[in-house]
Amino acid sequence: MTAEATPAVLFVCVHNAGRSQMAAGFLREIAGDRIEVRSAGSLPAEQINPVAVAAMAELGIDIAAEQPKVLTTEAVQDSDVVITMGCGDACPFFPGKRYEDWALDDPAGQGIEAVRPIRDEIRRRIQQLVGELLPA
Repeated sequence: MTAEATPAVLFVCVHNAGRSQMAAGFLREIAGDRIEVRSAGSLPAEQINPVAVAAMAELGIDIAAEQPKVLTTEAVQDSDVVITMGCGDACPFFPGKRYEDWALDDPAGQGIEAVRPIRDEIRRRIQQLVGELLPA
């Protein structure tokens, strides 16, 4: 498969420390190199949410080495699908891109019991997205 044929997905949330990082982790795990995965935040945090890291580790997915990244116009331009998770108007819009807004609770400041259902909903949505982007 050529690089041009590989769809690129960008996950965006405010801090790029929880939801978008979990989504990117699931997409990398499920799609491998068949989909290019990016994540960013409009106001990135200093580090990944340790509870999000723990919740993903429960499923064997390690996101501990990831770092929050700032959202750039180039990241949006270079992506085919942009999935926002509460960043609002900070996300630039470009015609021809597929945009989705996933209304998910923010795991910031929450314990593992509250983060697990958020994680599981993200996994469900990622599985659906992979089914849409990668023909069987």
